[in-house]
Amino acid sequence: MLLLEVISGERLPKPERGKMRVHKINNVNKALDFIASKGVKLVSIGAEEIVDGNAKMTLGMIWTIILRFAIQDISVEETSAKEGLLLWCQRKTAPYKNVNVQNFHISWKDGLAFNALIHRHRPELIEYDKLRKDDPVTNLNNAFEVAEKYLDIPKMLDAEDIVNTARPDEKAIMTYVSSFYHAFSGAQKAETAANRICKVLAVNQENEHLMEDYEKLASDLLEWIKRTIPWLEDRSPQKTIQEMQQKLEDFRDYRRIHKPPKVQEKCQLEINFNTLQTKLRLSNRPAFMPSEGKMVSDINNGWQHLEQAEKGYEEWLLNEIRRLERLDHLAEKFRQKASIHESWTEGKEAMLKQKDYETATLSDIKALIRKHEAFESDLAAHQDRVEQIAAIAQELNELDYYDSPSVNARCQKICDQWDVLGSLTHSRREALEKTEKQLETIDELHLEYAKRAAPFNNWMESAMEDLQDMFIVHTIEEIEGLIAAHDQFKSTLPDADKEREAILGIQREAQRIADFNSIKLSGNNPYTSVTPQIINSKWERVQQLVPKRDHALLDEQSKQQSNEHLRRQFASQANIVGPWIQTKMEEIGRISIEMNGTLEDQLNHLKQYEQSIVDYKPNIDLLEQQHQLIQEALIFDNKHTNYTMEHIRVGWEQLLTTIARTINEVENQILTRDAKGISQEQMQEFRASFNHFDKDHGGSLGPEEFKACLISLGYDVENDRQGDAEFNRIMSVVDPNNSGIVTFQAFIDFMSRETTDTDTADQVIASFKVLAGDKVSGRGTRSRPGRYGAPSDPERLKSATRSRERFCWPPPQLFPHPPFPAAELHHGRGAETRAAAGPGRVLHRPHGPLPGPRRRPRRPRLQVLLHGAVRRERPVRRPTAAPSAGASWRRPSPGSPRPASPLAP
Repeated sequence: MLLLEVISGERLPKPERGKMRVHKINNVNKALDFIASKGVKLVSIGAEEIVDGNAKMTLGMIWTIILRFAIQDISVEETSAKEGLLLWCQRKTAPYKNVNVQNFHISWKDGLAFNALIHRHRPELIEYDKLRKDDPVTNLNNAFEVAEKYLDIPKMLDAEDIVNTARPDEKAIMTYVSSFYHAFSGAQKAETAANRICKVLAVNQENEHLMEDYEKLASDLLEWIKRTIPWLEDRSPQKTIQEMQQKLEDFRDYRRIHKPPKVQEKCQLEINFNTLQTKLRLSNRPAFMPSEGKMVSDINNGWQHLEQAEKGYEEWLLNEIRRLERLDHLAEKFRQKASIHESWTEGKEAMLKQKDYETATLSDIKALIRKHEAFESDLAAHQDRVEQIAAIAQELNELDYYDSPSVNARCQKICDQWDVLGSLTHSRREALEKTEKQLETIDELHLEYAKRAAPFNNWMESAMEDLQDMFIVHTIEEIEGLIAAHDQFKSTLPDADKEREAILGIQREAQRIADFNSIKLSGNNPYTSVTPQIINSKWERVQQLVPKRDHALLDEQSKQQSNEHLRRQFASQANIVGPWIQTKMEEIGRISIEMNGTLEDQLNHLKQYEQSIVDYKPNIDLLEQQHQLIQEALIFDNKHTNYTMEHIRVGWEQLLTTIARTINEVENQILTRDAKGISQEQMQEFRASFNHFDKDHGGSLGPEEFKACLISLGYDVENDRQGDAEFNRIMSVVDPNNSGIVTFQAFIDFMSRETTDTDTADQVIASFKVLAGDKVSGRGTRSRPGRYGAPSDPERLKSATRSRERFCWPPPQLFPHPPFPAAELHHGRGAETRAAAGPGRVLHRPHGPLPGPRRRPRRPRLQVLLHGAVRRERPVRRPTAAPSAGASWRRPSPGSPRPASPLAP
């Protein structure tokens, strides 16, 4: 509303003074009604948006006001307001170079148009020729500043905003340009009227100005003369030399600075008076008559009086300065000494009055005493200075020094202070010495307290640590030992309480001495950090922990008693079950080794044995229940037995597994026997040979044990490249899963495959006869009887059998029957090629041959059971040590050359 009143020049209705929203809306509505009354249509502008601070609506309303009251009245040659304003700008800036006003945005960016408008109406304000088009910011700022300073046009725009904007705001520039229009259109009318008035009043104003200048100059000059004469006539002496020197300096300033301008004014005054009289006379006007007392003659009289007062003033000043210098020197000496003394005594009285010894330690007191002794020495040294100060003050009094009262007061203060310092020094020495003795007593008590408190505190900390320590016991003896140790600890508590009271009594005595003598002990005991509060707190903690420990130990004792009962109960049962399982395992081992009777008898016996083991299962279940109770009680050891439940379980499972495996082996042996046609005697021989190399009686052979068994059987698997390959081949047959062991069943399968092709000695001889007949051998000769007789001779066969027995392993004396058949085993290529294989071959089993072991040609062995006939053709290497088991079991490897049979045609 105030803005509208200023712009429109009219009064609006009185606004409401309330600060509520409704009052603000009513005031805005009054303003909007006024705008509407001026013929302005307000579209979508409401009072609520203005009150709520809607910036868009507020700016739109302000532009509407500007357009109505500042731009709409502009009219040039019956055009609209905007076109008229643009036409006015184009005409005013037409003579200026680089100015081409075509709109209210781009045409004003370089600032030259604004400067051209100002220069066109007020050329003295702007040097337009110095402006450059390539410096728009300087041009704009220059126009804005000149307009604001000389034309009363507020700075509505910002130069940087105009320059940095591709298209300046048209409304803003249009509003600002309209201000120039209104400013210059009013100034043009006033200029014509002013020129006419100036011509009329120019002469009168000049004369009036000369008259006023004379009156003012005359008044000022006379006033200065009247003010200066009393100052020059004053001869009163000053108290200090500085004041007199200031008077002298003021007088010299008067001669050098103040008087010369007044001489010039007096001369100028006379010149102006004469000039004014001349102009009045030339303009036929009456002569000028100054005011009373301001005539030129009055000024001359005052000036003469001034010069008379100056005489002798400077000489008086110099004499007075010399007199004051003498007194000032003595006073300065007094002040200097007094200042030195006062600066030395500053804070000394407060220092002597302070009671810092009340809170000081013994070491601090000793340091304070030494410091006080040094102060006493310094105090005695300042005695001479105090006496000198008193003497100077007396002399100034005798010379009638103007400031004697202050000197005497200062001197008296120094002397009084000196007496006070002496008294305080003596009192402080006595207080320090007394406090030193008292603190020595307190220090001894503190030391005694520290010597006894430290070990007692450590004892309490250890006790608390032990009382809170988590104990883990597993036996009744351990918990009883802890209870005994705890009872012994409780027996020491009365003595410990007495020691605590004694320690606290030492502290109380030290505090009593301090309180009685008003000594404030600084901090805690310097010899220890263990305070009485800490001791009492820890003692209370110990008292609280003792019954807790009692309850914990009793609970643990009851628990251990229960655990001990469970241990004994479990041990009594485990000590029965464990040996029983061990005994059964040994019996099964013996059964598996001995194997008395037929396989069927052994099988029946083992099944009966298995049933007896199964019937023992309730004892294992009872032990499991007892073990469950032990686990729930978290019992980890049992000294009453060496058997754990894991051992029992493993033993029981091994027992069941062993008996089941043994039964399975016997069943498999029966199946193998029936399928392979192996006799009961051969099966027993295989078992005896297997058990011989099963050193640990585990029912299986390791690789080295099996290798030794093969070597004893005549297989060439010794430690060389070919032997290792042959052994690996055999191991792949007996141990296809690479478990590293050869079970008896795998051994039986292997041996059954090897022995199935074996025939009796009579069958071999008969086969030789059928195959040989009267045929001629490959060499073209008849077969001749060997050195040992014909191959068909039964006696030679028996002799050969006896010779074989010397190289068999195990020896015949270990077994009632030989472990292997009397006939030598050979491997052929197939049933269909056996007859054509040549002499020295035997018929094979119907299901075909098995791969035979390799023979090394470099070590010829016995090839057939008929040793006598073969020895003529191939030598026999006998073992140098023990006879090699199964020497008659060797056979050639596939593809190796076979020895020629003496029975060959």
